[in-house]
Amino acid sequence: MKFCSVCAHPVALSIPPDDNRPRFVCPQCGTIHYQNPKMVVGSIPVWEREGETRVLLCKRAIEPRHGFWTLPAGFMENDETTADAALRETHEEAGANIILHGLFSLLNVPHVHQVHMFYRATLLDLNYLAGPESLEVSTFSESQIPWDEIAFPTVARTLRFFFEDNKKVGRGEKYGFHAYDIDKSTKE
Repeated sequence: MKFCSVCAHPVALSIPPDDNRPRFVCPQCGTIHYQNPKMVVGSIPVWEREGETRVLLCKRAIEPRHGFWTLPAGFMENDETTADAALRETHEEAGANIILHGLFSLLNVPHVHQVHMFYRATLLDLNYLAGPESLEVSTFSESQIPWDEIAFPTVARTLRFFFEDNKKVGRGEKYGFHAYDIDKSTKE
């Protein structure tokens, strides 16, 4: 950050009084410009028929990770709840009609200043269609997931949590909530 968004004066990096870390501070108007993590929110859209569980994935048409598979997700917008963001992103990227269930995973990615959250969801039908940010959209059973072509460690970790829990649900248990930290060295 170079200039104050309030008065356009150049900002300086300093530790404000009663704070413990450097912030961009405007010496002209005194505004402290806090920078906080971005929220990435999405869903795990599931289609279940005749004992088979399939998850909807999108092949990315944009960078980063163009051509790799991901769950439908994206940055949360102002004036949205996390559930609103998950529904919107699923519709934008996959054209999918879903019912949203509980928050399933929360993954901290501090080295890129992000927090990723995924909700479980049920596909209402198979009338999905790739949106502008997707090259292709398809459902996959666990054995069909293109694990080597998953775009992000947060998505791979969430899918692993989901399929582990799905086996337990088949034995009468419930889906859990999963929190996980991803660092620069995390490989899935």
